[in-house]
Amino acid sequence: MEELVIRDAEVVDGSGGASYRADVVVDGGRIVSIVQEAAAAGCQRPKARRELDAEGLVLAPGFIDMHAHSDLALLRDPDHSAKAAQGVTLEVIGQDGLSYAPVDDRTLAEVRRAITGWNGFGDDIDFGWRTVGEYLDRLDRGIAVNAAYLIPQGTVRALAVGWDDREATPDELDRMRRLVAEGLEQGAVGLSSGLTYTPGMYAKDAELTELCRVVASYGGYYCPHHRSYGAGALEAYEEMVALTREAGCSLHLAHATMNFGVNEGRAPELLSLLDKALADGADISLDTYPYTPGCTTLVAMLPSWASEGGPEAILARLADDDTAERIRHHMEVIGADGCHGVPIEWDTIEISGVSDPELVDHVGRTVRQSADARGEAPWVTARRLLLQDRLGSTILQHVGHEDNVRTIMRHRVHTGGSDGILQGTKPHPRAYGTFPHYLGHYVRELGVLSLEECVAHLTSRPAARLRLPDRGLVREGHRADLVLFDPRTVAAGSTFEEPRRLPTGIPYVLVDGRFVMEDGRRTDVLAGRAVRRTTR
Repeated sequence: MEELVIRDAEVVDGSGGASYRADVVVDGGRIVSIVQEAAAAGCQRPKARRELDAEGLVLAPGFIDMHAHSDLALLRDPDHSAKAAQGVTLEVIGQDGLSYAPVDDRTLAEVRRAITGWNGFGDDIDFGWRTVGEYLDRLDRGIAVNAAYLIPQGTVRALAVGWDDREATPDELDRMRRLVAEGLEQGAVGLSSGLTYTPGMYAKDAELTELCRVVASYGGYYCPHHRSYGAGALEAYEEMVALTREAGCSLHLAHATMNFGVNEGRAPELLSLLDKALADGADISLDTYPYTPGCTTLVAMLPSWASEGGPEAILARLADDDTAERIRHHMEVIGADGCHGVPIEWDTIEISGVSDPELVDHVGRTVRQSADARGEAPWVTARRLLLQDRLGSTILQHVGHEDNVRTIMRHRVHTGGSDGILQGTKPHPRAYGTFPHYLGHYVRELGVLSLEECVAHLTSRPAARLRLPDRGLVREGHRADLVLFDPRTVAAGSTFEEPRRLPTGIPYVLVDGRFVMEDGRRTDVLAGRAVRRTTR
């Protein structure tokens, strides 16, 4: 007898088609049968060792978070309710060009310092891996939800070239090609870049194109955080489209927003650019989170020249008064590339987390508010934070536009990604609320998307981008990564004031046919594993 039958569920199967009522039978981690309208037709109903009454609940494929920063959280926090409680059954990590494999001892130490604000320094982690394959093997010991990995181009460059702003030599480029190929052979699904973060931003298009050729040869995709989301955003999108077309590589645009005052109301221009490329045969997708503020680290706002050489070089420049004044002028007057070419507005920069507990009184305030409370200029406050927190401060950047968010999420190649940074006292609520916020706010309350459309955006579309033929749909033979939610009550619990509150209306989540959420509570099941690219 099979393990589980989910009885009388309203199945929204991920295809975008109309929902239907059915009994769904799960066994051995897969969906083994779907019996539609069995009760109404008087058919013999399937039986199993356990029956779950799903009356009033929607059964959908598990949600796929196409942009996650859980690289260490998956290892540190077996509970990981931040994602499991949202119905997320697969996360794509290794984002924005910086993560923890492939590395050597030196590069690992540098990367840990550089992205402390994303993931913490990792004192509680055993960094026993060095290659992509070894990192994926570590995930395979058991994690809360599944994870796929993108090779981080900035880390690869740090390993092969270092943190200097210069072109790679032919030998260094060959080494980067080999590192990318090895990572793909070991199971990575593609390559990410952070082209406003060092050292990835120092790569010219020709270098990126060569790496993308390697990715294309393995059937992977390129996921860039491109060179600007502010001034010159459209040109930055065009650059990525042209680069991947030249390389013959699939493109997935990370957190594809149009932010800052210069881009208000300009989402249709972005979509027009993408529609033209799609019509010409380009393979493009994108992800967004359903909120207007962004989230990153305070150090990411600095100009690239101030970040050359890595974290210790940054701290040395900030400690020097004359150099610090040059940095301030570049940020406040010229517009640093780290701040997307727009002069920084300190009243939009809210401190969301710090590494040094003595700085916690800054959390929840904008830099300007903290500066005003101390009777000093905002840059004085920001500089002190950067130095004392050793670059570990995270920020919310309030620069988005609701009309752009809604316009982009309607597009036919859109997928969902939380960009969830779990570090900090007051993280962005998207880390805990992205997927129920789509379903509750943008589907039920606003009607921006139908329920069937929205589920397709969060399931089958990302599965297709990841080339996972047995995930993302409720189909016989598919993996039993499933979520059951109440369409009348599903909502994000997280808010900007209380960002770690869990969602409502998602009582059951299954990974590999095992309950990781049951009756709205996290179980002790660790059914997640690394999801590897398996075909060229």
